Amino acid sequence: MQQQARGTRDSGRTLLAAAMALALGAPGVAAADARLSTVEVRGGQDETKVQPKLRDDIIKTDVIDAADIRRTNAATLNEAVANNPGVDVQVECSICNVRNVTLNNLPGRFTTIMIDGVPIFSSVSGAYGLDMIGVNGVESIDISRGAGTSLIAPEALSGVVNIVSRRPQDAERVLEVQGGEYGYRRLDGFLAQPFSGGATTLSLSANHHDSVEHDGNGISEYSGYQRVLGGLGLFLDDVGGFRVRGRLDMVSEKRGGGAMGDDYDAIKASMSGNPFDWSRGKHGSPDASGWIDPSDGVTVIPYDDGRGGMSEIIFTDRVQGIVSGERPLDGGARLKLAFGYAQHKQDSFYEGDIYKADQDQIYAETSLRRPFGDTLVTAGLNYRFEDLRSHGILADGTVVNGLDNYEYRTPGVFIQAYRALFDERLELNGSLRYDDHNVFGGITSPRLNALWHHSHELSSRFAVGKGFRAPTSFYEQDHGILSTTRIDRDIKDPEISHNASYALAYAGDRSAFVLSASYNKIENFALLDSGAVDPVTSDPITLFTQADSPVTVRGVDATYTYKVTPQLDATVGGEKFSYEFEPGVLSFARPEERVYLRLDYDVGNWELFTRATWTGPMDLKRFYDYDNEPRYNLDGTRKLDSSPSYWVVDMSGRYRFSKSMALVFGVNNLFDYRQTDTEDFLWVNGSGEFDVTHFWGPNRGRQLYAGVRVNL
Repeated sequence: MQQQARGTRDSGRTLLAAAMALALGAPGVAAADARLSTVEVRGGQDETKVQPKLRDDIIKTDVIDAADIRRTNAATLNEAVANNPGVDVQVECSICNVRNVTLNNLPGRFTTIMIDGVPIFSSVSGAYGLDMIGVNGVESIDISRGAGTSLIAPEALSGVVNIVSRRPQDAERVLEVQGGEYGYRRLDGFLAQPFSGGATTLSLSANHHDSVEHDGNGISEYSGYQRVLGGLGLFLDDVGGFRVRGRLDMVSEKRGGGAMGDDYDAIKASMSGNPFDWSRGKHGSPDASGWIDPSDGVTVIPYDDGRGGMSEIIFTDRVQGIVSGERPLDGGARLKLAFGYAQHKQDSFYEGDIYKADQDQIYAETSLRRPFGDTLVTAGLNYRFEDLRSHGILADGTVVNGLDNYEYRTPGVFIQAYRALFDERLELNGSLRYDDHNVFGGITSPRLNALWHHSHELSSRFAVGKGFRAPTSFYEQDHGILSTTRIDRDIKDPEISHNASYALAYAGDRSAFVLSASYNKIENFALLDSGAVDPVTSDPITLFTQADSPVTVRGVDATYTYKVTPQLDATVGGEKFSYEFEPGVLSFARPEERVYLRLDYDVGNWELFTRATWTGPMDLKRFYDYDNEPRYNLDGTRKLDSSPSYWVVDMSGRYRFSKSMALVFGVNNLFDYRQTDTEDFLWVNGSGEFDVTHFWGPNRGRQLYAGVRVNL
């Protein structure tokens, strides 16, 4: 990449009002690390219930359970968590489709992904790896927003997403096959076999999707992929007194975008000529051979870099293993041990530049939870290791090995105390951890949580905390190698987050309501400047620096669910965010407002789901810093200062022929809304250089799919 990424349809509204398609996934208020006290709002078959759990989890956590995952037809983590208040998935490149989970509309690098409580993803492995986390055999996805919500992951400046594996109780043999438009093919298999004292699972997911382009210029807006995921799970009820769960996951993916097709060797070999038609699409160039130079508005800049010069091709292989165990001790104490290892390999081609990365991650934890009178204390140690080794060759043949190498070692110690007061109406949870980072030194992260039970149905949660994150590589803000000869790191301090949040939750017999407010202030915000040059050689270099001013994001979101009938749940939600940042610092446009609508209808053999998401206007001029670097279309006209608002509607359903077989069907983006109908993802700067990161709307249109699920 050459550059760092710096209409409402009224008919859609009318149709939505008529259809009442409701969208919001977060049915719950649950807990994060300690797993002791929570109030969870769930929609049952006959009523909405308040389900009290063991006392001591007072952190607000949104829960996406297995039923929600099934209803949305999600195959991966990204698909499962998208389109929820305060939670979304942000696409950051139109031809490789790198995607990140964003919490409270903060950058995706501030979200920590955990599997069974073990943090095992980095900014490099998360850039494409989150599409590779399958959801077969998942019990729930727990989402906690705010710095320090996880006692073991202080780097989660915006929060934590934890995937919880399901321990099967019965034998299962499930096979699901789906197909749809754009070459969509999906095969899922899941086997579970309990035995005396434990259970094993085996999962397989194979997915294929063609590249998609709508405007006829020959450059994709949605990247094609071939992805295979395999997993083994082991659950042991008693190993020397420990209750153990472990899993091994293996992933292989090939994805490519830009030039259409999946003959990747041929695309890489094509580095001259013009195979594209730059005159096609909204605001296309008047000349098919290239685009208008904005500096004079007349001259055509010809394109001559072949299919490969506009393509990004990424091969990823990943192996990860996780094991954890808990053992009860005398006096109500409990010992926990956890270990995780991941190896992530990436072989990629970015518009002529070759980049290969090899990363290892290790996580180890031991903790002890023990009551002291009325106070429950948890203390522990953990160790995190993360490295990156890279090799690169630029399009002109320049070797840039080790461009973004690093090695971080971070031992940490933590302590947490919990106590209930006033006849257990008030619950308090305070924690403190200290990390000794090998580069940034000692860092202290405190947090305080409080839960007040106004009544059995109504509760308030308040949290305030601090977290830190050590910047790693250019994957902080970009997604692939920059055409640069070196990266100069001028990072003196870790990124620091100060966070406060409040949540009011109500759960009655037929309705549930959650209102959340959040404040996030990020200091020492990492920045990437790819436009610098060496003062002596004039070679292109990249500066990895930090912002002078903090980034502050404030937000309010709410969701209300009502059980209209025993078979019909209706949910409405919304969010409102405000941003304080220097233009160009907070990359990629974000809306200030969203509205979420959802309907869940289960009757007889039918299970139907509809959701709609309204996205408000985005201040493109501010987020993309037009004042310092204006953006232009291929015909030389200016990009929109503000994006239009729009609706996106998804529908899915299942019909059970019998206990062992069901028909699966659905449609994504029902009204076929696409950004390219208004303006392209491609943009040109004032010097005539192009990029592919002008994002504010959907990059794929309507997609129909259908399939069969069989319980063997």
